[in-house]
Amino acid sequence: MDKNKFFTRRSVVVGFTLICCLLWGSAFPCIKLGYRMFSIDSASTSSQILFAGMRFFLAGIMAAAAGSVAERRPLIPRGRDVPRVCLLSLFQTILQYTFFYIGLSHTTGMKSSIITASNVFLSIIVSAFIFRTEKMTLQKLIGCMTGFAGVILINFTSGSDLSLTFRGEGMVFLSALSYAFSASITKKFSSTSDPVMLSSWQFIFGGAFMMTVGAVSGGSVGSAGASGTAMLMYLAFISATAFSLWSLLLKYNPVSSVSVFGFMNPVFGVILSALLLSEKAPAGPLRTAAALLLVAVGIIIVNGKAFIKKEL
Repeated sequence: MDKNKFFTRRSVVVGFTLICCLLWGSAFPCIKLGYRMFSIDSASTSSQILFAGMRFFLAGIMAAAAGSVAERRPLIPRGRDVPRVCLLSLFQTILQYTFFYIGLSHTTGMKSSIITASNVFLSIIVSAFIFRTEKMTLQKLIGCMTGFAGVILINFTSGSDLSLTFRGEGMVFLSALSYAFSASITKKFSSTSDPVMLSSWQFIFGGAFMMTVGAVSGGSVGSAGASGTAMLMYLAFISATAFSLWSLLLKYNPVSSVSVFGFMNPVFGVILSALLLSEKAPAGPLRTAAALLLVAVGIIIVNGKAFIKKEL
């Protein structure tokens, strides 16, 4: 099978990215359920970091095992892969999620969802102006703005607090920026290193680091029994599967054409939170449908045939 032809096929890109976004969207409510099962206080950042580290460490083991079976060889970093894994882990796991959990404890879920969605803009900006792996065009900007409008529409409510703080919204923004760098780093390194190997081992390294930091800073998790173990395994499966697929797509496609699908994450998150947690969605059915339409249009604009060729 020609992997380049397969992973650049439009139906494959759309299908796999939507699977990734659905998995990541399900993580929002499942993490909250996991906190309840493991008796983790929503105000205890150290316990949340410890729990996240456990999840990512298991995700790395899952991805490495599955990748080794698929490739019929052990996926073990060698030589030049080791510093690559460490650098990718720093941005994709350690910085991204440490900033996110700190910020989340000092801001609202609505603000976090909107700011996190900015990682699509940031990914394209970093790719175009820092790593220079693609060009920034007016068409991409219009598509991103359209998709971002959908994210705001599904999260924003009248009377929402719009104040900003560095410990809250600032940390969430740094998390989004860390992800943006990780996307371009993945794109760069996967040209000569196996993307699944990079994804799995950066999780193992980052997860071990976060578990250590969480435990040393006073974090703890309670005993959750079989149901809690199953939830933790599912959360690990989300990361192992979604990030491995995402890394493969980034290897064979421009960062912009893949990252723009990230606008679906908060949309799926809101819908699944309403279904699994019985949370009242900020937007009603009509606004949710309009938000989905805006996100879909934004994705189509970014990935459609160039009709505005002006570079920025």
